[in-house]
Amino acid sequence: MGRGLERRNIFKTKEDKEDLLSRLAVGLEATHSQCMAWAILSNHYHLLIRVSTIALSQIMSQVLSGYATQYNHRHRRVGYVFQNRYKSILCDEEAYFLEIVRYIHINPLKAKIVKTLSDLDRYRWTGHAGLMGHHIREWQARDEVLSRFGRRIDAGRRHYRAFINDGLHSPAAIDFEGGGLIRSYGGWQNIREKRAHHEARIGDERILGESRFVEQALKEDELQIEAQSRLKRSGWTLEKLIKDVCQSYGVPPEYITHKGRVNALSTAKALICYWGTTKLGISSTEISIRLTISQPAVSQASKRGLRFCLDNEIEMEVN
Repeated sequence: MGRGLERRNIFKTKEDKEDLLSRLAVGLEATHSQCMAWAILSNHYHLLIRVSTIALSQIMSQVLSGYATQYNHRHRRVGYVFQNRYKSILCDEEAYFLEIVRYIHINPLKAKIVKTLSDLDRYRWTGHAGLMGHHIREWQARDEVLSRFGRRIDAGRRHYRAFINDGLHSPAAIDFEGGGLIRSYGGWQNIREKRAHHEARIGDERILGESRFVEQALKEDELQIEAQSRLKRSGWTLEKLIKDVCQSYGVPPEYITHKGRVNALSTAKALICYWGTTKLGISSTEISIRLTISQPAVSQASKRGLRFCLDNEIEMEVN
């Protein structure tokens, strides 16, 4: 979930909301990810995403940075749009999937934007309407949700709606908004207590699940960090990456700061931005300075690099 800066309204118009959703659709397709549930309110959004092998940050950075730029342009303003980084919770699907779907989809009712469940059935700014057969978004994984409630779509919808209705009369069993910084836990004593109840953190990301799930998530994060560390220990730097990519695509390294849409140069920049941030853990600031481009341009180039790797089935060669 993410909020507007100082809790301001950041989805003021239909155009604003459609802009965010269209960017989300592109991000999901490019990363082979799925959105199971979603809701957009006036000053915040909720998304339930099943990621593939691509990190959630790769989707969200591109969606949110692009939205913020266009939002400022549409509303003739400058400055930040979102409040800090989005909050995220990594969840064990089997244990929490349905509860999160319900939690997200009843947000407009809880916020009193709509008055009744019948109103929610046709409220176009949540995935609930799509599950009920209205305002369908093709990128929403509707079958993934409805199949949990019945084999036939009509039975699935009926049982799903009853499940949603049940949630209106009882508080959520779990706080699904508790992402964000560690200080939101209220100190290290509370962190230890959370760990005892199968909760942990990867950076700012909260993890919810049984012990085995939590341990596996932490292990995968450690492996990713260790992989970056190994590459750096073996001599991989930004300069080495630039030299290696340029050699592979026939681009003189001194041309890497040149402007232009030459195919080989554009591809080389895209791969440097993508592999530099994801494989070597180099900051977008450092890359932007070296390539003499803006940080948003690094984000866009990284997106192109990701798409190029997926389309051509290539990986960074580290020999």
